[in-house]
Amino acid sequence: MNIYGDTSFLVSLYVSDAHTGRANAWMKRRNAPLPFTPLHRHEMRNAIRLAVRRKQLGGAQKREIFRLIDSDLKDGFLVRQPVAWIDAFREADRIGEARGEVTGVRAADLLHLGIALTIGAAELLTFDATQRKTAIAVGFKCEP
Repeated sequence: MNIYGDTSFLVSLYVSDAHTGRANAWMKRRNAPLPFTPLHRHEMRNAIRLAVRRKQLGGAQKREIFRLIDSDLKDGFLVRQPVAWIDAFREADRIGEARGEVTGVRAADLLHLGIALTIGAAELLTFDATQRKTAIAVGFKCEP
């Protein structure tokens, strides 16, 4: 897959937020399956649990979102992506060395970039401004 959505993009597909309209519009235009890694699963589930804690979602909504993610994995909308973790961390560290002090990119976002590079992605989907700036600096096309 040459497209990689970070967690900010994926969460916007499942939780209504300021970016949901743009995320859905992009998916309608491209209609491409998205890689789904253990990092996505961990970050998404945690973001959704935090939304429950903040009273932005209820427990039933959380369970429905988790069910939808599982359903999308079964239907091929999300595709389980194996990760060469050592290579991904190596790439993340390389990017962090080159761009971390300039952009202030977070460690988890560096890891997303490292994974995207190791799977051969050329395009990164993100709503995170720092992630976008860092991704562009290392050669990714960024949308939406």
